[in-house]
Amino acid sequence: MRSHRIRTSAAVITAVVALPLSLGAIAPQAFASGAAFSPSSTPSPFGPGCSQLPHSGKGSATGMSKERVATAAANNPKLTKLALALKDAGLTTKLNDAKHITVFAPMNAAFDKISTVQLARLLKDKAQLKKVLTYHVVDKAITPGDLPNGSFKTLEGSMLKTSGSGTTFKVNDTANIVCGDIKVANATVYLVDTVLMPPS
Repeated sequence: MRSHRIRTSAAVITAVVALPLSLGAIAPQAFASGAAFSPSSTPSPFGPGCSQLPHSGKGSATGMSKERVATAAANNPKLTKLALALKDAGLTTKLNDAKHITVFAPMNAAFDKISTVQLARLLKDKAQLKKVLTYHVVDKAITPGDLPNGSFKTLEGSMLKTSGSGTTFKVNDTANIVCGDIKVANATVYLVDTVLMPPS
């Protein structure tokens, strides 16, 4: 009887020792097969122009995430002309109060492509300015996965289209998305290098 107990105890000890060893053999296989836990699933902005954003504070991706879209634009050194145009068109509060919208935001360089005379004329015509700016806004959250062959109705009422793949996308085949999928408090922002003009 005593001999039987000794053999039983030895078997239990062997099993207990073998268990961690077997788990250690399984774990590398799980990581190799892609089952590893990702420390963060939060999407990051993409595109070559993202490097132009401040690395911290207001205007950075992190800073913008804490602010509503028109306020975030006003605090971003690359979007100051857009912020002023929104103010002139009376759209600042409207966009800040909106929920889950997407804004294709023209950077300052986009406004610089417009001639001085044309820009002055646009800024003086509040109705036309509002029409142009609301053409950059879609009343839904657009993800990068929607961009390759996208067609979206804007707040202006007309459609705009997106195309491309990977991290290279265009809007209406004219404007490049230079930094995309920036999350702000109430919107998703895609920075573009050209002011979009609605169909006349």
